[in-house]
Parts: sequence; structure tokens; C-alpha cells
Amino acid sequence: MSFINFKTSKHFLSIGIGLIITASAFSTTTDSYESVNLRSRKLNGPRLGMSYVFGKDLIEVNGKKIGPTISQFGWHFEWLVRPEGGGPAFVTQLTPFLGGVEHSILIPSLSVVCGIRLPVGFEFGMGPHLSTKFTKDEWISPSLIVAVGQSINFSGVSIPLNLAGSINKKGNAVSFVFGYALPTRRNS
Repeated sequence: MSFINFKTSKHFLSIGIGLIITASAFSTTTDSYESVNLRSRKLNGPRLGMSYVFGKDLIEVNGKKIGPTISQFGWHFEWLVRPEGGGPAFVTQLTPFLGGVEHSILIPSLSVVCGIRLPVGFEFGMGPHLSTKFTKDEWISPSLIVAVGQSINFSGVSIPLNLAGSINKKGNAVSFVFGYALPTRRNS
């Protein structure tokens, strides 16, 4: 028994020809990409916030379970590229954190987020997050981080307010992080 007959093969052929025509039409417009002027900025600065850990597997350091609330202190490195004519900005963020000072410990972690910031300041993105566990079975705990936020600008100073969720099969966390950044411009 054949699943593809003459009628369905005609439809597949029509769709294939349509895709080839569409692809060739877009390939002839590559000259417009060269005329786009991009402006890049660095937005580095301090970040602080709180994380709340969900799940039965709370953070364990040297055999002692801590949490569920953990402080976060870090430094945010951000690279932003935006078309000079306006539109959304493409953002890459790297943030190393130290958490848990209220528990008399330091828990290093690192987040890398790639996303988009709209002209009104709303932003969203996702990427990998690595935190240390310091247990005999596991030293590093990877997870996926998904973040949304709003950047508010006051006289050239950017004030980001972000809500992030960390997704891991052993437990999830939600974090609220804020800070400030002074932009450094570079033309590309």
C-alpha cells in the first residue's frame, strides 16, 4: 500500500517549485543587507537580586541544603546591536553571579542569554545557565534560563528589571534581578 499517489505527488511538486521560486526571489535581494547601518553598544554594570528555588532538590553545598531563597550579586556584560534606522536590538548578555551570602557561603553561577530588546525597552531571551553544586556526585548543574524584562532609560543610564526562570530536571528557580548600566557606543 502506497501513501503517495499521483494527486499527492503533484501537490508535493507544486510546493517544491513554490519554495524554489520563493528562495530564488529572496536570494536576489541580498544587496539590501549591505546597506543596513548597525550601531553597537556595550551596557555593562552591576546586577543584584533574589532567586527562589522550587522542587525537592534544594541547592546543596558541602552536604548542607540551603534555600529556598538565595541572594544574587554579579556583574553584567552586554553587547547590543541595533539598526540605525530603528527597530529591535539584538542582545547578548553574560552575567557571572555569586549567591548565598546570607547562608555564609558563595555559590558561583554564570548565565549567557541571547535575545531581543524592542524599542520600548521590553526584552526577552534565553540561554544556558551553569551553577555550582559542590556535592560529591555533581560539581556543575546546567539549566536553561528564560528571561523577560523591561529596560528603563533615565538620562542615558539604563535600568533593567528582569524576571528569569531557570529550568532543570532536578528543580526549577525563579529570579528577579535589577541593576544599572552606562552605555559605551561603538559604530560598526
